[in-house]
Amino acid sequence: MADSSLGASGSGSSWGGVHVLPDIPPRPPFRVRAQVLTPLGTGGVRFERDAVVAVDARGRISSVEAWATRSGAGAGSNASASAGSGRGAGSGRGAGSGRGAGSGRGAVPSALDAGPIVDLRPLVVMPGLVDLHAHLPQLPNVGLGAGLDLLTWLERYIFPLERGFDEAAAERLAPLAFRALARAGTTTAMMYGAVYEPSLEAAFRAAEAHGIRAILGKVMMDRFSYDERLRPEERLDRSLRQSIDLCERWHGRDDGRLGYAFTPRFAVSCTADLLRESAAAAHAHGAYWQTHLSEDRAELAEVARLFPEARDYTDVYDRAGGLGPGSIMAHAIHLSEREVARLAETGTRLAHCPSSNLFLASGAMPLGRYLDAGLTVGLGSDVAGGPDLSLFAVMKAGAYTQSGRRVALGDTAPLLSPLDWLRLGTLEGARALGLEDRIGSIEVGKEADLIAVDPTLTLPFDHGRPTDPGARSDPSHASDASDPSGHADPSDASDPADHADPPDASDRLRPADPSDASDPADLVSRLIFRHHPSMVCAAWVRGRLLPA
Repeated sequence: MADSSLGASGSGSSWGGVHVLPDIPPRPPFRVRAQVLTPLGTGGVRFERDAVVAVDARGRISSVEAWATRSGAGAGSNASASAGSGRGAGSGRGAGSGRGAGSGRGAVPSALDAGPIVDLRPLVVMPGLVDLHAHLPQLPNVGLGAGLDLLTWLERYIFPLERGFDEAAAERLAPLAFRALARAGTTTAMMYGAVYEPSLEAAFRAAEAHGIRAILGKVMMDRFSYDERLRPEERLDRSLRQSIDLCERWHGRDDGRLGYAFTPRFAVSCTADLLRESAAAAHAHGAYWQTHLSEDRAELAEVARLFPEARDYTDVYDRAGGLGPGSIMAHAIHLSEREVARLAETGTRLAHCPSSNLFLASGAMPLGRYLDAGLTVGLGSDVAGGPDLSLFAVMKAGAYTQSGRRVALGDTAPLLSPLDWLRLGTLEGARALGLEDRIGSIEVGKEADLIAVDPTLTLPFDHGRPTDPGARSDPSHASDASDPSGHADPSDASDPADHADPPDASDRLRPADPSDASDPADLVSRLIFRHHPSMVCAAWVRGRLLPA
């Protein structure tokens, strides 16, 4: 039975305030039976309508087997479908980059050790989502400032909010933020903090306790700062020293589940010295380096004024030694061909944040051009610039953006399929972090960062679901009497015909059940374009159920 301290309790329990199936496994080892949908490291996807995923005692995937072909608990994996354009199927840095410290995978034990099978059908088990860009202190301001330009929005809504993000504020907000991310299906998050070291310490403690995979960084600003307690000449040394201390305490904690990112906010708020020193510190400690790049036209003009020696915005970071596989650049909308080529040459990663780019009218990334150039691109919610923590919502905004570019700008790049968007939000996000050998797909030997999603919630109306809004329906929809697991209640003696639609209406009016989709692209399309805030029913990191 599930443990309430881990986010679920037994039969009739709730996860994130949503009534869920009983006995959601709270910790490894376990085996679950469900639909399985995942991108594959070699390209394409694997889609099983009915399969068992086994997670061993160390929280790693030990088996993925189609139910119909099972010959025993330790049977091998069977790929039943390969689909998608494969645009995001690049190999990236490959295993063992060392950036996300300490994988330590050994021989995979047999799934026979994983205990009984928990039946989660009709849920779909997928890889956990990877959010490459979000701002922890900004969550309270989600949805504020639509249509403002970036610099005005920062001055009016963000800097005043972050000014108050002290240790006490972080202790209150960070646990709520991590639970909200888990509820949205995000199991890995790369996030900015504020400029205060104690607030980042509190955020790391909260992430450690929660179980989420998190990469956090103290914001660094020395050209100007909302921390009015420091004299300008103190900012660089203080920020650098505090960032190094945080990195040495937290980077690689819990066998790499927690990581540190040196975080110069953006070139407008940083001197060349801070950019250079922070990049050198990131390299020296094997940590990440995250910042913003080319988000807003006014921002570009200000960067050109502040750094007249640089050829362009990207060159500002290049001169500082900030480009490379460990660097994550958020936005990167308005890039020249030279900049795209240089980012690809250095292996610098991009976080595409289309929800934020639309919300603040910043622009529309030419995503197809960047992928064709060989850039590694993942997704970011960019909360609070982005109004929604859900990466499914981000995928929808991205798809609409690319369609808009085709219609309004004549962009001829092929549009990404739903499966391509899923890949960007999972495996390509993992690749951007150098973790594609550990997470991002459901493949034997990887860590069990998983989510379970209810596709039946994507319909715009009740589709034969039980009258109790908390209960889950049986895929056959044969009866409205269900227990919380979705199975028919044998004590209900009523005639099934009493619950059936009239024969002349049923076949014509009842839509296809999304949980019965035979095409994985159709299934993911529903999840993206009809995403529901309660459709993620569980999220695990290394097989441990995250509180939501």
